[in-house]
Amino acid sequence: MLVSLRTVLAWAEENDCAAAAFDTPNLELLLAAIGAAEERDEPVIIQHAQLHEEETSIDVIGPIMVARAEASRVPVCVMLDHGEDIDYVRRALDLGFSAIMIDGSQLPYEENVALTLGAVELAHEYGADVEAEIGFTTGHEGLENADDDRENVYTDPDEAARFVADTGIDALAASVGTVHGFYRAEPNLDFKLIEELRIRCGVPLVMHGGSGLSCEDTRAAIRAGIRKINYFSYMSNAGVRAVEALIAEEHPKYFHALANAATAAMQADAEAAMDMFSMVPSA
Repeated sequence: MLVSLRTVLAWAEENDCAAAAFDTPNLELLLAAIGAAEERDEPVIIQHAQLHEEETSIDVIGPIMVARAEASRVPVCVMLDHGEDIDYVRRALDLGFSAIMIDGSQLPYEENVALTLGAVELAHEYGADVEAEIGFTTGHEGLENADDDRENVYTDPDEAARFVADTGIDALAASVGTVHGFYRAEPNLDFKLIEELRIRCGVPLVMHGGSGLSCEDTRAAIRAGIRKINYFSYMSNAGVRAVEALIAEEHPKYFHALANAATAAMQADAEAAMDMFSMVPSA
């Protein structure tokens, strides 16, 4: 069933865990994410990032995301990830997305607020929820050769509290030491910062760059107050590795064999991520 972001985040808060948010720019990732949620009987968030527009247009994959959410046996929020401008936000909302993230994190504070306020006003007209970001998380998920050598700008608690009050957002993406994409070095998460942000801001906290973290760091971040974790790169790579193994072992003649192998591997990886986010190890 299609639900709001607030519904999924309320479930996460009630269960002292984090909701999984998977970017799903193609059908295989989409089927894997919802398949994992249905297998675990848990809510899930599926997302399309504006940076994936060249890979698959939101006008193509968006209606499929909404349809699969509506048909799912579990609650599914369909969300725009890293929306960069109001026109793209409107495209997602017109397609039936139940939440959007507007990302003005690289803008000066007042410009970020102005962009976010416009997104909040528009989204609330559609009955949709809004996530926005303060601070800057480096890297770009899903893009080859897109390294970013700038240092993360950790979110300032005073600025974050002001930003939430100034914009009326429903969830806050904070920079706490993760990066988008694949880790080249050990991440340096600031758990005390997460705790302070949770206390000061009063809205659910979102951690981007969740794939590739250790189970210990992930669960420590959840204990500190993270309630939504974005996860994509390592799940997508699980599909690549499954295809490579199938080609090496069986030399399949049809593409659907590769797609099916990738989907199964990505679902298994998504299930493992959701297990980690649950804070309760599976038996």
